[in-house]
Amino acid sequence: MDEHFAQQAQDTYRVNQIQMASKEQLLIITYDIGIRSCRTAEKAIEANDVEQINSQLQRAQSVVRELMITLNLEQGGEIAAALMRLYDYMYYQLVDANVKKDAEMVKVVRLMMEELKATWVEAIAKLKSETKGKKTAAVVQQAGGTNFAY
Repeated sequence: MDEHFAQQAQDTYRVNQIQMASKEQLLIITYDIGIRSCRTAEKAIEANDVEQINSQLQRAQSVVRELMITLNLEQGGEIAAALMRLYDYMYYQLVDANVKKDAEMVKVVRLMMEELKATWVEAIAKLKSETKGKKTAAVVQQAGGTNFAY
């Protein structure tokens, strides 16, 4: 019973965290979910846990699709177009990794997500310091073309 209560409390915290998050925080949370799913899939491949592999890789694919649909290609210009190509590559790598049960393919995508997340964290921090929090969402939207609609 205590374990169930603890899980409910954790789920409620996560929901509140997402509901209260800024667009920038949602972007970082999205990357975190994708990274965590890739890590779990890598471990599941090592353990030959087919159900977990499929579940986690599908979750990572959903994250990449979410990143793709939130891109604003009109405002984001070449940066958004480049991100779209990168996300497309990542998506198909995850699909192929699921078919082949290839941990190395998953690792490549995870490392790309980690690098992209770090870049966004740095860019957001820099923009916030330059604008002192004003217009940060608009600037981030223009810089990367992301347009989270939660």
